[in-house]
Amino acid sequence: MAAAVAAPAAAVAAGSSNVEFIRARSDKREYRRVVLANALEILLISDPDTDKAAACMEVEVGSFSDPEGLEGLAHFLEHMLFYASEKYPGEHEYTKYITEHGGSYNAYTSSETTNFFFDVNVDNFEEALDRFAQFFIKPLMSQDAVLREIKAVDSEHKKNLLSDGWRMYQLQKHLASKDHPYHKFSTGSWETLETKPKVRGLDIRLELLKFYENYSAKLMHLVVYGKGWAMNLMAGESTDSNEYSFFSVSMRLTDAGHEHMEDIVGLIFKYLHLLKEDGVHEWIFNELVAINEMEFHYQDKVHPINYVMHTVSTMRLFPPEEWLVGAALPSKYAPQRINMILDQLSPETVRIFWESKKFEGSTSSVEPWYNTPYSVENVTPSVIQQWIKKAPTEKLHLPKPNIFIPKDLSLKEVHEKVTFPTVLRKSPLSQLWYKPDMLFSTPKVHIIIDFHCPLSSHSPEAVVATELFVDLLVDYLNAYAYDAQIAGLFYSIYLTSAGFQVSLGGYNDKMRVLLNAILVQIANFEVKPNRFSALKETSVKDYQNFNFRQPYSQASYYVSLILEDKKWPVAEKLEALSKLESDSFAKFVPHLLSKTFLECYVQGNIEPSEAKSVVEETENTIFNAPNSLFKSMSPSEYLTKRVIMLENELKCYYQTEGLNQKNENSSVIQYIQVHQDDAILNIKLELFSLIASQPAFNQLRTVEQLGYITSLSLRFDYGVLALQVVIQSTVKDPSYLDVRVDEFFKMFESKIYELSDKDFKRNVKSLIDSKLEKFKNLWEESHFYWGEIEAGTLKFDRVESEVAMLRELEKEEFIEYFDQYIKVDAPQRRTVSVQVFGGNHSAEFKKAIAEADPPKMYRITDIFGFKRSRPLYSSLKGGPGRITMD
Repeated sequence: MAAAVAAPAAAVAAGSSNVEFIRARSDKREYRRVVLANALEILLISDPDTDKAAACMEVEVGSFSDPEGLEGLAHFLEHMLFYASEKYPGEHEYTKYITEHGGSYNAYTSSETTNFFFDVNVDNFEEALDRFAQFFIKPLMSQDAVLREIKAVDSEHKKNLLSDGWRMYQLQKHLASKDHPYHKFSTGSWETLETKPKVRGLDIRLELLKFYENYSAKLMHLVVYGKGWAMNLMAGESTDSNEYSFFSVSMRLTDAGHEHMEDIVGLIFKYLHLLKEDGVHEWIFNELVAINEMEFHYQDKVHPINYVMHTVSTMRLFPPEEWLVGAALPSKYAPQRINMILDQLSPETVRIFWESKKFEGSTSSVEPWYNTPYSVENVTPSVIQQWIKKAPTEKLHLPKPNIFIPKDLSLKEVHEKVTFPTVLRKSPLSQLWYKPDMLFSTPKVHIIIDFHCPLSSHSPEAVVATELFVDLLVDYLNAYAYDAQIAGLFYSIYLTSAGFQVSLGGYNDKMRVLLNAILVQIANFEVKPNRFSALKETSVKDYQNFNFRQPYSQASYYVSLILEDKKWPVAEKLEALSKLESDSFAKFVPHLLSKTFLECYVQGNIEPSEAKSVVEETENTIFNAPNSLFKSMSPSEYLTKRVIMLENELKCYYQTEGLNQKNENSSVIQYIQVHQDDAILNIKLELFSLIASQPAFNQLRTVEQLGYITSLSLRFDYGVLALQVVIQSTVKDPSYLDVRVDEFFKMFESKIYELSDKDFKRNVKSLIDSKLEKFKNLWEESHFYWGEIEAGTLKFDRVESEVAMLRELEKEEFIEYFDQYIKVDAPQRRTVSVQVFGGNHSAEFKKAIAEADPPKMYRITDIFGFKRSRPLYSSLKGGPGRITMD
């Protein structure tokens, strides 16, 4: 059995060593390596500025270590360690403590390792760490918990059965050598963990305890991140690592692409041949070194939980001095090593996986775990050589010098201290919000240009055409912008509810070069028929694949369809897209752009005058270029997205069959609409969610075993706040699941009424601590402020005002809020239950739709008729005291 050592500070210090870590110049944290008497290697990280603490344990035992005939045992053990321990025997004391103190937790099992991690408010770190340590000291793993968690693992596996990603991954494993552990099925199921072991006379709990003995301190690495040095630590003797590495290229093909599979493979090998013949030039290597060094030394600070997860993975692969850098920096130019790797990428070592519906009915084998039909054909190197010879003679070439590598990394001087974003410039064509970087001292900038086009969403035809316009823009820019992304400049163009948005981030020095290229492409947009056809085909398939989404995802779509004014059904959009031709699309684009307003946001290492210049140049390129399609819009044409208001004390429900009846899973989403954005009401709802989320998960998933996907969370729809309970299940139908959600709320009433003053204050403090968590980087800060601008709320001091109200909040007020809005018979409770019946529950669906409505319940049969009958919440854009376009 794995053993642990509780090491007092003196013992820890005795086992510590001074390591000269290679670290980023911008990194102000302190690091210390500690080795305990049991050989557990620990990296301690001290960050005086942090408001979250975190830890991650990596155990060098993964699914490769699963015993023969007990597939998924490593993954199952990962699940079981969360339950209870000798020191903390109550089930889920660890997860409860973490959740109640502003934290999060998770774990995953990979081929060679299992990783456990959490974060928590800094004041609660030592107690959380003690609970975490019990995973590796004395977990209980009771027989009852074992049976329940086998069902959870089985539910997790069943949700993946129809996923193309999981099916292809397992097929790759299945076709690997049977003598290599990569061949194994690693998730586990009821069959592998209950049925088959019983047939063999095995006690799965005893097998689990035996497998747990592999958890030796010698096979563990731990990273601990806090305000200072931690403390009291803990943990346990090895398996050989089995190398199985491969290089893969994957691409999504159009129907025409499928007809040219041999040409595509031939082109890939042609380029590999070019690399081998021409060599990887030293200047290319040096350019990548310069980029990587810049990225390493100017890396953004991330959340502690993400940092410990990343860092622990380097500890088993690199010497201590390289733990912080890992593979981020290339060592030295070694052409022989590069050529050695290139030599491995040959026709003799390639496996080609070709996936298409066209192969349906013509395969000869079935993969046993996911029932994936497949065939194997031998493609000899000589055949591939023929493909290479007949492949198109494209102008393949090595990269050119990267024009986007920044030269100026200096920091701009901030002359005026600005706490919140301000409107720096305004015209009939645009509005500019600006905020200099006051926190992070990094040579980076974030630019957002929101194209408000009211003609983009007035019909299904307009929506799909706008989507295709955005897809084509990205397609046209791909080749040019690739070098920018290599050099640390990133951009995205995506659809919004009222147009489309361009977002750029990265080093400010060459940002305008990239921005100008994007704007010119937008301003000079033209329809290329061949690319239109290819992207339309891809988009059609995406809409068709909506039918194969998980049932809980379909349920979420129906909730949005019920709530949102002017939201068009997938079926109508698919029909409109199928009819769209390039000539009619070409006529739509000028129509789309004929009414446009630009809402702009610039934050970071940029002076006010340059921010103004960016927007002036944007206006000139977009509106004033010769033959520009863009025209200004009037204030009366400004679009807002609004949400319907549900009726007090009435529970509406919508029942439908899943769109893919081969999927056994059903799902329910119970949506409880509470109120529009309001500081005092917000904090009460957030507090309830904090208190209730872990008990809901424990009751509905762990105790009642309703399904692997189970959650209670907050939901935001255009300024309207709600609670949402999601369950996906193969074992129970959605009507039953909905009843169990109601029963949970009834049962939880007593927990709210019996909440002690101490527990109430602890939960309030936890929420305050979470709200006061500092922005970690420029992107977090700018996304917060842009979110306020985009929503129209403009509550830039939201955190401060809500924290002040939390500090004054009384328990009686909170209980009164619960009675008024949330409990099952509350006078202002407004509920929609969306129920998606999967293949396992078709009989229950027929029965459900034949039943009469119970009292205070309303069945939605016509979503759009229902929406038209309901009033709308007001829009938060343009309310009293808010800046509006004029």
